[in-house]
Amino acid sequence: MATTVGDFIVERLHQWGVRRMFGYPGDGINGMFGALQRGGGKIAFVQARHEEMAAFMASAHAKFTGELGVCIATSGPGASHLLTGLYDARLDHMPVLAIVGQQARAALGAHYQQELDLAALFKDVAGDFVQQASVPAQVRHLVDRAVRIALSRRTVTAIILPNDLQELEYAPPARKHGTAHSGVGYTAPEVVPRSEDLARAAAVLNAGQRVAMLVGAGALHATDEVVAVAERLGAGVAKALLGKAAVPDDLPWVTGSIGMLGTKPTDDMMSACDTLLMVGSGFPYAEFLPKEGHARGVQIDIDAGMLSLRYPMEVSLVGDSAATLRALLPLLEQKDAHSWRERIVRANESWQRVLGERAHAPTGGRVNPQRIFTELSPRLPDDAIVTSDSGSCANWYARDLKIRRGMMCSLSGGLASMGAAVPYAIAAKFAHPRRPVIALVGDGAMQMNNMAELITVAKYWKEWGDPRWICAVLNNEDLNQVTWEQRVMEGDPKFEASQRIPDVPYHRFAELLGLAGLYVDDAGQLGDAWEEALAAARPVVIEVKTDPEVPPLPPHITLDQARHFARTLMEGDPAEGSIIANTARQVMANVLPGKKT
Repeated sequence: MATTVGDFIVERLHQWGVRRMFGYPGDGINGMFGALQRGGGKIAFVQARHEEMAAFMASAHAKFTGELGVCIATSGPGASHLLTGLYDARLDHMPVLAIVGQQARAALGAHYQQELDLAALFKDVAGDFVQQASVPAQVRHLVDRAVRIALSRRTVTAIILPNDLQELEYAPPARKHGTAHSGVGYTAPEVVPRSEDLARAAAVLNAGQRVAMLVGAGALHATDEVVAVAERLGAGVAKALLGKAAVPDDLPWVTGSIGMLGTKPTDDMMSACDTLLMVGSGFPYAEFLPKEGHARGVQIDIDAGMLSLRYPMEVSLVGDSAATLRALLPLLEQKDAHSWRERIVRANESWQRVLGERAHAPTGGRVNPQRIFTELSPRLPDDAIVTSDSGSCANWYARDLKIRRGMMCSLSGGLASMGAAVPYAIAAKFAHPRRPVIALVGDGAMQMNNMAELITVAKYWKEWGDPRWICAVLNNEDLNQVTWEQRVMEGDPKFEASQRIPDVPYHRFAELLGLAGLYVDDAGQLGDAWEEALAAARPVVIEVKTDPEVPPLPPHITLDQARHFARTLMEGDPAEGSIIANTARQVMANVLPGKKT
């Protein structure tokens, strides 16, 4: 049987190391699916319920493996549905390849059914490389370039395949003018700055008396190096959200997350430091970094375009985080910074007590959402993988969940898209089938698109070497993050028409699919529920009836925000009584001296 273009692409991707792709079929991509079937399992196909979810899975595969993520979809709506998940990968610098179908070449330009200008559609999200194949001899270098560019630039690429081309007999490029003859293979280089630039950076860091470090996703593979440099400099270490697993939270000088979802010790450290070392982070909110001119800065990033972007750095180093920190370490002087370190450790200890008190504070009859995370933290298996959705649950994930060395965790960072936690968790389980995986999801994201992906879990879970896959749903019948943003940022009462969402029995939906379902409406039941779920012989959905009036607030409240909150109460919020009883004191304590949280 002749080798088709589709057969060649499957074989070529296999040569590149691709072993799994995520997607959804359709007639515009049938030639590729026929080739996948004929490939005899060389590349496994995971059928998502929606193309957007398949793209999220490809992004998560890249995050949890370091490999190329691949998603595939048909022409027209199948291709356009991929975009949100692809933007998630692009904004978080993940290598992902999208393969999409197109109408037959002879029909293009004829306003044909499902004919979209896909090259134009993908030009932003896959701007480094998006090409439509025209002849069989072209596909070899399209695949090779798409994969190599995605891996080397850590970005999204796309290949568009007209449906008639996929089934043509493959022919290699002829040896003549006007052809390209590409090959397979890419090994990432170890990039280290020049010695004179390392010396300049060391001089700045050695001169500092109060050094703060901020690490992001680019430091996930540099845990030992970050710890060694922090110990040498007597520094405290804060973490951008995507770098949550870069250093473990049980180190007393690790202050946790930064920004709107950050901690007070991090906020205090950034305000008081005289030197900032930023490693592998594109954290976007400059107002949470030191005030410009108050600290000297050194930054390390593999992408020069991310350097000196959030804070004016005195020394910017292009390099791999681990390799650059290793090269920098011998140049750094051991600091006697006991007072600075002790200040950070004391602030951290105090903050942990505050978090514990907040998590155990009584609410209006429903479960305090913070308690879900504080009960989970000590029960997390050492090899757990945790995913979080966007929304108020991301606040508790950032502040209350403690990650230990060896764990993995992630979420939609730069895009901050709702609906990523469950597809992320599915991809994590396929990548690491023997590790327990936990998704933390708000009810808004669950209703938006994550409920359908429980069907995907039901379809595949028996293939996994370990059945422990848990989805915890925070059911508060509210689009909670936006509700609180309206109250505190805008001074507007909760708008019921936009914010209130239906009450859905998520645990019962799981049971209908053959999964296990648990329902918790008492905080005292949470510990037992987590233990039961972590010991279950099948995937579990834990539905927790949570209180929406526990505020997911930034680490400090400005006077403007306090005024907005007061105006919300004066104008009459639908939950005014509950807010006053349960949360107003906590909010105002951030701006009124002498008040306890």
